[in-house]
Amino acid sequence: MNLKKMFNRKPDSLTIHYKEQQASSIVAEHLLSLLPPPGTQPIVFAFIGTDRSTGDSLGPLIGTLLSEKLLPSFHVYGTLEHPVHAVNLSDKLSLIQKQHQHPFIIGTDACLGTLKNIGNIQLGNGPVKPGAGVNKELPAVGDVHITGTVNVSGFMEFFVLQNTRLHLVMSMAKIIANGIAKASIHYQLLTDNQLAEHNYYQPSLLKTED
Repeated sequence: MNLKKMFNRKPDSLTIHYKEQQASSIVAEHLLSLLPPPGTQPIVFAFIGTDRSTGDSLGPLIGTLLSEKLLPSFHVYGTLEHPVHAVNLSDKLSLIQKQHQHPFIIGTDACLGTLKNIGNIQLGNGPVKPGAGVNKELPAVGDVHITGTVNVSGFMEFFVLQNTRLHLVMSMAKIIANGIAKASIHYQLLTDNQLAEHNYYQPSLLKTED
């Protein structure tokens, strides 16, 4: 993976089915292309959803899987234990702004779509709009979005989300979480490389006491 090239090209949106070969690696590569250069902004993920609805649990499932991986360079908000959902979304966004200076936010949420799109993962520039599929007006979230289509839209959306198969949601969550974890490792590697290059050109930083 050519890390420096990731930050030089203009990214387009990505749609990939979770069963596609190397899906997590493709997610990682595209995610890296969407991020700002390392060291310029803290990278914050806001995983939106609730464990009270199977279909809407995609976000907190990803957050929980990532919280167990101890990512070296990304900050995670929204887990099964501490979800980010419709009731507390505004407060959580305010907290993120207080905790991190000028954060770059990736908003992540489940969504509904057509039958043929079920299982698709979407990454792209621009915010996620939580609640849009169930006619809720909530703040848009993120500089970048990751969404997963978990079921069909158009009729009784609350019921559809509550009756979505957990196997599908968990499978998608694992692919997305693995992709984010891979991106985190490469992002940290590039950060370390840049720091090493910076120190190389500043000999005073490399001096040790006799």
